[in-house]
Amino acid sequence: MHDLTDINDLSRADIETLYELTDHMKRSPGEYTSVMAGKTLFMLFEKPSTRTRLSFEAGMTKMGGHAIFLDMMHSQLGRGEPIADTAKVMSRYGEAIMARLFDHDEMVELADNAAIPVINGLTDFLHPCQALGDLYTLYERDMLDTVAFVGDGNNNVTHSLMQACAKLGVSCRVATPEGMQPDRKIQNRVKDADVTILVDPYEAVAGASAVYTDVFVSMGEEEAREEILEALEGYQVDAELMAAAGEDAVFMHCLPAHRGVEVTAEVIDGPRSIVFDQAENRLHVQNAVLHTVINR
Repeated sequence: MHDLTDINDLSRADIETLYELTDHMKRSPGEYTSVMAGKTLFMLFEKPSTRTRLSFEAGMTKMGGHAIFLDMMHSQLGRGEPIADTAKVMSRYGEAIMARLFDHDEMVELADNAAIPVINGLTDFLHPCQALGDLYTLYERDMLDTVAFVGDGNNNVTHSLMQACAKLGVSCRVATPEGMQPDRKIQNRVKDADVTILVDPYEAVAGASAVYTDVFVSMGEEEAREEILEALEGYQVDAELMAAAGEDAVFMHCLPAHRGVEVTAEVIDGPRSIVFDQAENRLHVQNAVLHTVINR
């Protein structure tokens, strides 16, 4: 593994090896306090962030390295410098780049022009680090069985979750209204896997080991808020929907969450919710990714 811009960059063996390393790094953090000594991670941000910035920056610190935050709009990129030139300059200064961008094509361009590893911290199309952290959270609980996603199927979290499930042989069901199905390119990538696109959320969650949702109105879609909420009426994860899943099913959400919109407070703050385990595991999985791509 050199770059991580897309789950498709990884094989099943790559993910399994990554999870084994994550296990060890999480259990024995003291063994890894200097593996990034003298190493620099550049963090290039075009989109707002909480967990992505904090987890990568804290992760580098815990491993003895340094992370530098660069806001694109307050850099020469904001004045029109080509992202290819920035990639080449960063490659002369540090050991890896993590970027959080709008356009996935720019992520690909960044990776194509960088001589150092590039990690996708999110684009409008994909969110591979989130999906890897999510499935690791189920993996460590021995619950990698059936994941049901309920809500807007055409978003970055759903796309990467579908791909990660396909890679690991996990059953994935996506319940979403007509017109919100996952991007056709993603559907084609997972067409031979146990991935099903449905309309009925109750059909999707039946017997699932995990019920997953995300915000109904993503960044950049605020103007269409009322139309989106109307389309997603009936897709809120509440106690009734959770009851239709397996009795041991857990609730997942990538955060931030809007209680009373895509999920009720009763569910997200209840005993079946593992949302903060997911948030923590972003750090552990990303540490394993950083260690792999920088010290490979």
